[in-house]
Amino acid sequence: MTITHSTFAAILLIMSLGPVSTMAANEAEAVPEATAAGEQVKEIMPGLLQGYLSKEDQLDSKAFVLPAPPADSARQAMDTAWSRKMLELRDSARWNLAISDADLAFPAAADVFSCALGIPVSEKDTPALYMLLRRTLTDIGLAPYSAKNAYQRERPFMVSGTPVCTPQDEEALRKDGSYPSGHTAIGWGWALLLTELAPDRAEELLARGRAFGESRNVCNVHWYSDIVAGRLVGAAAVAKLHANEEFLTAMDAARADIDRARQEDLSTKQDCAAETAALATMR
Repeated sequence: MTITHSTFAAILLIMSLGPVSTMAANEAEAVPEATAAGEQVKEIMPGLLQGYLSKEDQLDSKAFVLPAPPADSARQAMDTAWSRKMLELRDSARWNLAISDADLAFPAAADVFSCALGIPVSEKDTPALYMLLRRTLTDIGLAPYSAKNAYQRERPFMVSGTPVCTPQDEEALRKDGSYPSGHTAIGWGWALLLTELAPDRAEELLARGRAFGESRNVCNVHWYSDIVAGRLVGAAAVAKLHANEEFLTAMDAARADIDRARQEDLSTKQDCAAETAALATMR
């Protein structure tokens, strides 16, 4: 079963109410998933794999993320101005890329960094890397939720009444706090991990990670300050992961995948020229 954006948001919202107890409650029902890498990893929800971090190691983001900007602040004024500017991109190539970036379900989500990395990212071609991204999706995706639930900031479209790029997600998004941005945390976290694995592609990977978060501005579902806070949380989650031995072993396996894909001269099927052109509109 795949994860749509709306169900992913709902899953994280439920888990954030008690990520420890929710994981424990589902442990008995979880079915191990066989992967091309030969691993058996439990699903904690349909399509969402167990991460590397234990419940004790989950980040409490509200402990280090400052509150969202007050309504009458200069920061909110900047957020509002930027949000209005992003509406000019509606129905453009950048808008369409933002729609694609909204999908956190695998296998689609694995392709986000294929162009930046220069190789295909898939269960077939890079199974260990694919598994790393799937499991860190859970670890990094959960990290913003203590802050999200504490601050419960309204999203731009809720304030302005303007359209979003994924209207099918709107109902779930209304129940999911805007600050910090979970998508941004995930995208920036993945960019940092991939940069560590392929430092020769650092600039391309970090630029794509930045753009992945900015897609949430384009979609009209996050304020700019949500994006900034999301990057902070994503980086913190990655730092936390580096204290986990299982994660470090998985990084070594993913690095070997990348080396092998390069030796075999594998190329992505993504339209990288179109992606580059779409991203150029934000520069």
